[in-house]
Amino acid sequence: MARRQAAAAAGKADKPGRGLADQLAKLGIGCDQDLVLHLPLRYEDHTQLVPLAALGAGMTAQAEGTVLHTDVQFRPRRQLVCLLEDGADAQAGRAQLVLRFFHFYPSQQKALQPGARVRVFGEVREGHFGREIVHPQFRVVTPGTPLAEALTPVYPTTAGLGQETLRKVIARALASDPALTAESLPEDAVRRRHLWKFGDAVRFLHAPPPRLNRLTQHALDQRTHPAWQRLKFDELVAQQLSLKAHRRARAARHAPVLTGNGELTGALLARIPFQLTRAQQRVWREISH
Repeated sequence: MARRQAAAAAGKADKPGRGLADQLAKLGIGCDQDLVLHLPLRYEDHTQLVPLAALGAGMTAQAEGTVLHTDVQFRPRRQLVCLLEDGADAQAGRAQLVLRFFHFYPSQQKALQPGARVRVFGEVREGHFGREIVHPQFRVVTPGTPLAEALTPVYPTTAGLGQETLRKVIARALASDPALTAESLPEDAVRRRHLWKFGDAVRFLHAPPPRLNRLTQHALDQRTHPAWQRLKFDELVAQQLSLKAHRRARAARHAPVLTGNGELTGALLARIPFQLTRAQQRVWREISH
């Protein structure tokens, strides 16, 4: 609670625009601490390039090529189709990849001009004209543009709020104030339970290093990695503290004591046209005392 209050005060100095703030509010994000704790759903590996010739159906990978041509086709439905080409394939000549967009903007069509160098990411499938990616992530690059240095997080989001925007505001929040990732548990508790430091766990989850071994990658995906364990432990501690605070607040409240002189109950008994049974009399005495 103290961490959230401090974060809210720190976040006032550099608030996002109103439109962005409204979109973040839909995700329950109201301050920098909320951004720090808005954790990824999964990760994408943008740290390496796969040659176009090495792409196979079912692979989710990043590749790079030069736009050969781009046009709008109308059969069977309106779509933007772009053909990438790069390198040489010993068996079939130059390797190619089709990019297909069923929903697109003029800016995308303009970016995918012939001769442009494009870096794409997505799931490869077999199409009518060879390997293709439908609605890939892409950006125009120059030869030698550096690759990402960490796995790319994919966050829970809402309509109109893109992943790139989320990554930028979360990275800014992480770098804005060391207090946001300060340790919240006693050092002895962290050591005895073999927990990761809070700051180390948060930074790891937002930007895992590339080329993890298979077991580590599996633990990260299944949320059993020590970094996830630390965040789960903190969440349970916060829940227990909240329950204890509510229990204490409830115990501090006392109902008013209702007293009487028996006048009204006596009048009620006098108007009843029958005698109470012994069981009814016993219950009456229990209620009145």
